[in-house]
Amino acid sequence: MPNYHLLKNLNKEERLRTTDNLLKLRSRLDRDIPQKTAEDTLLLATWNIREFGDNRRRESLHYLVEIISRFDLIAVQEVSANLKGLQDLVSLLSLNWDYFVTDSTDGSAGGGERMAFLYDRSKVSFQKMAGEIVLPKDKLIDGQLQFARTPYCVAFQAGWFKFILTTMHIYYGSTSSADKKKREKEIDTITSVLSKRAKKEDTSYILLGDFNIPNVNDDTMQALEKYGFSVPQAIKEHPSDLGNTSHYDQIAFNLKLDDKMTVFSEKSQKAGAFNFAETVYTANDLETYKSYFLDKVNGKTDKEIEKYYLSTWRTFQMSDHLPLWVELKIDFSNQYLEKVKKEIG
Repeated sequence: MPNYHLLKNLNKEERLRTTDNLLKLRSRLDRDIPQKTAEDTLLLATWNIREFGDNRRRESLHYLVEIISRFDLIAVQEVSANLKGLQDLVSLLSLNWDYFVTDSTDGSAGGGERMAFLYDRSKVSFQKMAGEIVLPKDKLIDGQLQFARTPYCVAFQAGWFKFILTTMHIYYGSTSSADKKKREKEIDTITSVLSKRAKKEDTSYILLGDFNIPNVNDDTMQALEKYGFSVPQAIKEHPSDLGNTSHYDQIAFNLKLDDKMTVFSEKSQKAGAFNFAETVYTANDLETYKSYFLDKVNGKTDKEIEKYYLSTWRTFQMSDHLPLWVELKIDFSNQYLEKVKKEIG
C-alpha cells in the first residue's frame, strides 16, 4: 500500500485533486488487474517511464506509485542518472518495497540511462545474484559492439518459483533500415546468450523490457522468440505505447520447470497493458493542467497547445509507454506432494 499520509505535502488544491484521482485510479486498477495474493500468484510488470529523473510533479509520483504498488515485481527502464526521482518514488511506497538499479550508461546511444527493479519483499526475495551482461569478444554485436544499454540480471524467488530476471532497453536510434537491423541484432544476441545460460544452468530466465518492437509480426519479434524464449499470446495482444499501436515492450520466458509446474496458462491467467491515461492526465484534463506549462506554449494555437499537452507534457509526468504485466502461478504445493506420493509408490 502506498504511503498516502505523504499527500499532506501537496497544497490543498493539489491534495484534493490527487486524492480524487487516486480513488478513480484504484477503481480502474481493481477492474483491469488481478488482486495480489499472499502465496498463489506473482504479478510481474515492465514499464518504460519516460526519462525518469527529478522531473515529475509530486502529484504524478503518487499516480506512478499507485500503479507500481499493484504489482509484486516491476522492471523500469529510462531511469535517469539523477536518482532523486526514483528515490522520491520509493519513499511513497510502503516499507516492504526495495529496489536495485544499474549505474548510468555513458554514450549517445545509452543516453545516461539506468534500469531498475522494484519489488515487494513480502512476496519476492532477492537470491544474492545481480549483475550486468558484458559480451565476450566472440559474441560482440557486428564483431565489435556491446549493447547500447547493458542488460541487467537479478535472481529472485517468489513462492516455489526461482528465476533470473533480465531487463533491457534495446537500441532505437532512428527508423532507418540500418538502425532497425541493429535492434534486431541486439535482441538476437541477448536471447542467444541467455538461452545458452538457461540450458547450461538449468535455470528459468525471464527477459522483459523495452525492445522497440513495432508489431508482433516484425523481424525483431521473431528474434525475441528465435532461441527458445516464448511470449504468451495474452501479452502479444496488448500494444504498450500510449497510442495503443505498437508492441515496444515485451515479457518473454525460457523456463526450466517440472512438466506439471505451469507458471502461465493462457486459459486461466491474465496479462495486459494498463492504460493510465483513461483515468489520470486524460485528454479532457487539459484546462486543469494548462497553467503548469503555459510558458512552454506561448504564441501557440489551441490545437498546438493540446498536442503539446497530450504528446509531451503528460508523457513527462507519467510516460509515453504503458506498464505491461502478467500474472504468474508460483504455488506448486499440490504438484510437489503428488510427485512425492508417486515416488513413494
